[in-house]
Amino acid sequence: MSTEENNNLKVLNALDVAKTQWYHFTAIIIAGMGFFTDAYDLFCISLVTKMLGRIYYHVDSSPKPGTLPPQVSAAVNGVALCGTLAGQLFFGWLGDKMGRKKVYGVTLLLMCLCSVASGLSFGSDAKSVMATLCFFRFWLGFGIGGDYPLSATIMSEYANKKTRGAFIAAVFAMQGFGILAGGIFAMILSAAFEARFNPPPYEVDPIASTPPQADYLWRIILMVGAIPAMLTFYWRLKMPETARYTALVAKNAQQAANDMSKVLNVEIKAEQQKVEQITAQKKGSYGLFSKEFLRRHGLHFLGTTSTWFLLDIAFYSQNLFQKDIFTAIGWIPPAKTMNAIQEVFTIARAQTLIALCSTVPGYWFTVALIDVIGRFVIQLIGFFFMTVFMFALAFPYHHWIKPENRIGFVVMYSLTFFFANFGPNATTFVVPAEIFPARLRSTCHGISAASGKMGAMIGAFGFLYLAQNQDPTKADAGYPAGIGVQNSLIVLGMINLLGLMFTFLVPESKGKSLEEMSGENEDMNDEKSSRRTAPAG
Repeated sequence: MSTEENNNLKVLNALDVAKTQWYHFTAIIIAGMGFFTDAYDLFCISLVTKMLGRIYYHVDSSPKPGTLPPQVSAAVNGVALCGTLAGQLFFGWLGDKMGRKKVYGVTLLLMCLCSVASGLSFGSDAKSVMATLCFFRFWLGFGIGGDYPLSATIMSEYANKKTRGAFIAAVFAMQGFGILAGGIFAMILSAAFEARFNPPPYEVDPIASTPPQADYLWRIILMVGAIPAMLTFYWRLKMPETARYTALVAKNAQQAANDMSKVLNVEIKAEQQKVEQITAQKKGSYGLFSKEFLRRHGLHFLGTTSTWFLLDIAFYSQNLFQKDIFTAIGWIPPAKTMNAIQEVFTIARAQTLIALCSTVPGYWFTVALIDVIGRFVIQLIGFFFMTVFMFALAFPYHHWIKPENRIGFVVMYSLTFFFANFGPNATTFVVPAEIFPARLRSTCHGISAASGKMGAMIGAFGFLYLAQNQDPTKADAGYPAGIGVQNSLIVLGMINLLGLMFTFLVPESKGKSLEEMSGENEDMNDEKSSRRTAPAG
């Protein structure tokens, strides 16, 4: 047994060396269902925004169907991101103050209630419906935000050393299934509505092309996302608090030993004296942003926040180009040739295909390989290929937009998504849950995730304006001239390159215990051996 294991509590060693068993998989499903709902909700709004434009912003005698004004579109799509950022900071902090389990049920309840409420958005005119939709989507985002630090921390603290990366990544990969479920459900429902009401295309009859029942379609799509999460609510409440929180933060060795004895089906001895010894160490009680924290974890913290920030700028801005790409390659015909229900079906089909071909496989490649080749290598590979494909799309951009080359464009575009998910999109979620001390773990993960959401806002809205045509007459209605899609892709390539550089600040945690990574084991040693400047990395 190594000195690290000798120093550690028996209950934590038991978790570190536990064989993969049923409780690991139940934890993945319980934690993952929050991410399923998260992805479903954030993804589905992009399916129904076109329909909202047709229903609430129809202009008589216009040759094109109604669309959401730029400010309304930005609010509907972006308000959930604002809520998520606030939720990540708040629940991340609360998870360290009150315990992971205590606030875990609250985030799920908030997500379920607001998911249903956003489908019940009410009002007599377009403005009030959009305002209530935005209100509920903010709080939906707030609940989703809480799920990031809590799910990652719970999974990392329950997992064993050998397969911890795969388990945390599997929780995050449930997003892929949420996206697929959203797309497939929207397709089934819109096909059923189409068969029942069979409205004419917009160019044949603008009014009849959006039947009154279409107002139910978008509401049902938004509300159904709550069902899978509701099913796991009971199990979230039944989950015991993680042993690392109970022992190292709440300082209750007996409770930690009892809880984990039940979970692991083995007898574990409580070591109250050892817990008090560990937690009494002055050096082990430094706060967030203290000199000691910055000395030990400052560069790592900069690494986790900056890489997540840079990744999300690129990741969320890619979604902007989807509709243009789908239209360019003929997957989505002109809006006026479809009715409102057909349009939902067509967009859902296109996005489901992209998810199936690149998004979902990317997540599961990470799950399969993260404990084999490590977090650092996967993040490096991901950022490297995202940079390569962004530049490969950008420099010969005028070559790609020719009709005969459009399939190549979609392949390249799909590959950037694949390497985002088999790369930094998964690893930026995993690493902050592994490298910080137990009493700050949830907070540090929340701050790293919130930094990512800041990047997401820049990606989603900054690039919406940036990617506009340089000729003001060719920019989308309501938008000023931008730098064009080609220049935007070059900027995104540079951002990915920066992400690659900042990855070198992030330590490798493959195969190491959480206490070894965070330096908490050092605090159990004598003064002399504790004077290392940073955890192994």
